Amino acid sequence: MTKVNDLLYCVKLKDEAPDFGASAEFLNAAELEFSSYEDKETKNVFHTVYALTPEEGKANYQFLLESVKIWNEYGTQISEVEYFEMKKEDWAESWKKYFNIIHISDRLIIKPSWLEFNPTPEQVVVQIDPGMSFGTGQHATTSYCLKMIDKLAANDESQTFLDAGCGSGILSIAAKKLKYQEVTSFDFDPDAIMVASENIEFNGFKKDDINLFVADAENYQANHQYDVVAANILGHLLIRFKNNITTWVKPQGKLILAGILTSEFDNLSKEFCEIGYEEIDRFSEKEWTSGLFVKKA
Repeated sequence: MTKVNDLLYCVKLKDEAPDFGASAEFLNAAELEFSSYEDKETKNVFHTVYALTPEEGKANYQFLLESVKIWNEYGTQISEVEYFEMKKEDWAESWKKYFNIIHISDRLIIKPSWLEFNPTPEQVVVQIDPGMSFGTGQHATTSYCLKMIDKLAANDESQTFLDAGCGSGILSIAAKKLKYQEVTSFDFDPDAIMVASENIEFNGFKKDDINLFVADAENYQANHQYDVVAANILGHLLIRFKNNITTWVKPQGKLILAGILTSEFDNLSKEFCEIGYEEIDRFSEKEWTSGLFVKKA
């Protein structure tokens, strides 16, 4: 007989939008525990929201039934909402077929632990298993940040890096493996910090190799400025926190901004250029745009 505490109480959402990021942002904003995957055969995207009790599962189901009506008015395309129960051990295996090795660049590789990869001496491999925390390298915004961290990595191993809104810790782990001398990482969510800490150790680092803590981008005061800062946060929050964010960046330092809807990016770029930045790169994928900025003084 299956025990109650052996089950997860789930709501599955079928997402038919060209990019699943908007739905993921709404789910994050609702502070729901979820994972997202794309069926490589059908190209359908599914979000699965998890709860540990039947009461919470049913409450999530009722909340989502009503919420998706509103979310669809803002560009999501959720067509199905289904409640079901799943054994925890079944969940642990069910999503593995949807994740592959990701070649961020010739040098930087992201892989789940169950897949084999034999790197060359020049390649850096970050191991991140998908789970209930954002940041596996699959989303366009995370991928862009990783590409820029790789591109900006200095040969003299002297650069410092700050990861604002670290999620799973993937950017910080990549920066440390790419020989950034000092890596600092924070998130406002204590659960994200716990997951990031586990991922840091999973990748062979000691806890104090990366300075990891709970903080929020609105109020965090760095004790010094950094060569490279990545802020993968929603666009309207980046604008709201811009005057604090800029205190983290050295003169001539680089600022990677991601998590921004394409429709919002031009205005965001203008806002940061007005406080002393120059946009030197941008990349768009579906409805998301990310950019690289240099602090002029």
